[in-house]
Amino acid sequence: MRTVNIHDAKTHLSRLLEQVARGEPFVIAKAGRPIAKVVPLDTPDPRPVRRLGFLAGQITVPDDFDTLGQAEIQQMFYGE
Repeated sequence: MRTVNIHDAKTHLSRLLEQVARGEPFVIAKAGRPIAKVVPLDTPDPRPVRRLGFLAGQITVPDDFDTLGQAEIQQMFYGE
């Protein structure tokens, strides 16, 4: 992906936006450090959608879940 500094982006914004519309995204950098990515508006979000409860009914949580390993933890911190 091409990187453009802020000054060039301001100077050539119309041309850069035409390229983005054709599917050519670019990164705007300040002092060589990337600060923004310009992509077409219809570009799908690359992050997967987090689904809550997708394992419902497939796993079970034991009744003693909150106390699992409690004896070992107490021994590690408090000794015998």
